[in-house]
Amino acid sequence: MDKHAKLKFILTLLVVLVSFGALYIAQGTMNSFYIRVLNLAAIYAILALSLNLILGFTGMFSLGHAGFMCIGSYVAGILTMSPASKEIIYFMEPIHPLLANVQWPILPAILLGGIIAALFGFMIGFPALRLRDDYLAIATLGFAEIIRIVVTNVIPITNGALGLKNIPSVDSLLVYWGCAIVTLIVLMRIINSSWGYAFKAIRDNEIAAQAMGINIFKHKLLSFTIGAFFAGIAGALMAFLITSIDPTMYRFTFTFQILLIVVLGGMGSLSGSVVAAVIFSILMEVLRFVEQPMNLLGLEISGIPGMRMVIFSLGLLLIILFYRRGLMGTNEFNWNWVLNRLGIKTSHQGKRGEAN
Repeated sequence: MDKHAKLKFILTLLVVLVSFGALYIAQGTMNSFYIRVLNLAAIYAILALSLNLILGFTGMFSLGHAGFMCIGSYVAGILTMSPASKEIIYFMEPIHPLLANVQWPILPAILLGGIIAALFGFMIGFPALRLRDDYLAIATLGFAEIIRIVVTNVIPITNGALGLKNIPSVDSLLVYWGCAIVTLIVLMRIINSSWGYAFKAIRDNEIAAQAMGINIFKHKLLSFTIGAFFAGIAGALMAFLITSIDPTMYRFTFTFQILLIVVLGGMGSLSGSVVAAVIFSILMEVLRFVEQPMNLLGLEISGIPGMRMVIFSLGLLLIILFYRRGLMGTNEFNWNWVLNRLGIKTSHQGKRGEAN
């Protein structure tokens, strides 16, 4: 590691420490509403990062993210609910005896939610990733719906359509944004490794990548499984944020919200996914007024439920038509540009859009 690499590592470490310090201060000074919005932004950031790995960096058009999130939510929720809550909630059919008295701590449950989602991602990806383009999108969408329907009908485990309630509540910014920061760092390391270069080669030209000796199917399956893992982590966090889940939350339309964030931030930019997730979460709250009754220039307008998503859909359409690159395109925040501005010449003069 040369001196410039060490300097970049130190700067990155300082940014991470300052970020956690800021989160700690915000936790004690912000009201519960702002904390909840920021926590939701962290969940959206994890989902966008994981989908961007699959779509933006590997070029696989997958629409199964809601299914993996559903798995993570239910695994974490079932494992952390108290036995007393399970006895009350599972009144249609008793919970399976193996799960009745299980009560895990929060963090291990989040991790296992991601692992189980990754396992399902591997099993789904093994047959589905032999397809391409629209066929892959339809197959993954179908698998996501199958997961939701199975969750609805396996009543002794998931409580069926009634869902889960009394899931332990977690409102710590450190937990949600800690997971988001770890996700960002891990995916940055992957993207800047030989695996990441292989992912991008597959995205750009599968035939050329295969001619270079890259195992196309293995790398696609790896990318898909990693994306499913982090989607499961986000699902577990969502369960702890809202403390009540049911299968209807994970319809395929939820995947389109995550896709909107990825396109807004820029497909192929992890930094853009995080920025877009924060913007999306804040605007979702700011635009609530469009769904409420309004008096516009003396004209009474009744509230229209779902109008926020109509506005976001129109925004997505405008982005696709006039600014397809999104906010960041394929660019990333990097230290080279900062160091060069400070007069420190780096040994590797990366382009402004490169991640270094």
